[in-house]
Amino acid sequence: MKKLIVTADDFGAAREVNEAVEQAHRDGILTAASLMVTGDAADDAVARMGTMPRLGVGLHVVLVEGRPALPPGQLPDLVDASGRFRTDMVRTSIAIFTKPSARTQLRAEVEAQFARFAATGLLLDHVNAHKHFHLHPTIASTILSVGQRYGMKAIRAPIEPRRVLNAIEPGTGRVDIARPWAGLVRARMRAAGLLVPDHVFGLAWSGALDTNRLRGLIEHLPDGLSEIYTHPATGAYPGSAPGYAYAGELAALTDDLAKDRLRRDGVALGRFSDFV
Repeated sequence: MKKLIVTADDFGAAREVNEAVEQAHRDGILTAASLMVTGDAADDAVARMGTMPRLGVGLHVVLVEGRPALPPGQLPDLVDASGRFRTDMVRTSIAIFTKPSARTQLRAEVEAQFARFAATGLLLDHVNAHKHFHLHPTIASTILSVGQRYGMKAIRAPIEPRRVLNAIEPGTGRVDIARPWAGLVRARMRAAGLLVPDHVFGLAWSGALDTNRLRGLIEHLPDGLSEIYTHPATGAYPGSAPGYAYAGELAALTDDLAKDRLRRDGVALGRFSDFV
């Protein structure tokens, strides 16, 4: 049986993202969204959930390129001079590996983000991390340890089947150097009893998942549980990624033909919590 979760990351980053998430859920195929609890429009995102009870909202743990939940002074190994998380993931990764103080700060910040999500009163549908930083073994361990105390039952491991991409656009399925780490995360999380999708799409076409590509993914959807993650927005916003076709991804999520193909193929469409 083919089962599908369609997720929007960066929920709460800006009103432009929140507006697109609401539109894609009401008028399209979006079933889940990952909330940045420290995003500039996090409160607006939570308020919108009052009218979207069927949208599965998870925690988008931010440890890079964002604002921390804790005061920056408590995170000297993780933030830069501006008080925001560093943009250099390699430097942060090394610090976490080599410095006990960085690991202590990491755990405190992850705890603070889970606590802030819990304070919204929303049910925790799933967890993932900005820039897939949870592929770092220490970050994965921390999220697992903290998350299970907050009711975490599902998480993403970004393993994208290259054969599917090549079937849609020959030559697209490049080698993903993070794939072995994603495989380890999937195995570890499943061993802990968490739901982890079998296939994840959105890596190769991040910020460029247009209507034709989304139709192609649905047409070639493999058996099992798949997740397609997206970045819809009504337009660019402060802090948005240069070159991302945000409006194009929103158009893909609300495409009538995509909805028709899901119905035609009998694909079970839902939130993470629908498949736990």
